[in-house]
Amino acid sequence: MTEYRKKLPPTGIILFSGLLGIIGICFLPFAAKAEDVSAASPAGPYVTPSTDVDVQYEMDSPDGGPPVHQQMRWQAASLRQRVDPENSVVYMVTSWKDRTLTVLDTLRHTRSQMAAPGTALTMPGQIPAGSFQRLGTDLVAGQYCVIWRTTDQDGRQSDACYTDDGIMVLVMQQGRKVVRAVSVSRIPQDDAIFAIPADYKEAAPAH
Repeated sequence: MTEYRKKLPPTGIILFSGLLGIIGICFLPFAAKAEDVSAASPAGPYVTPSTDVDVQYEMDSPDGGPPVHQQMRWQAASLRQRVDPENSVVYMVTSWKDRTLTVLDTLRHTRSQMAAPGTALTMPGQIPAGSFQRLGTDLVAGQYCVIWRTTDQDGRQSDACYTDDGIMVLVMQQGRKVVRAVSVSRIPQDDAIFAIPADYKEAAPAH
């Protein structure tokens, strides 16, 4: 695997890419320029889930091939996330309390630990710093969500749809859906899902 991180500005997510278009999602603050927001509307979205959740995502392939799928599981109490890309021997566990990202290779039985991406996590129930433009609402994977627009420092706009409890279910760029949830299950996530196997050997992170 030659690359773990690829930023999709500025929707508040980080994509992890590698062989066969492996992709994962982490929760990070938005980086936005000022936009007008109605005084009657919330100042911005909640971008980190406040409940345990299991989300199946479909997204554009980075190489233009068929859509890529992945599973994202989140445990709210421990601020831990696990991402399992489709048809991959690699998965990722992020612990925001420890500020670590661990990449696990189930074929080689290795683990590579590095600092979690970004500077800080926007906590559940909090709105990230910045200003946002509320565009409207949508229904994605049976979930009501609010669409928010952000603009990065280069003037590129992205729209993301978040549920009231902070679950991202849709990302659009230039009117094209690049990430969308296909199922959302608010069910308790067991500690074992996020446990790092003790018998996995430590390996240096790929660059």
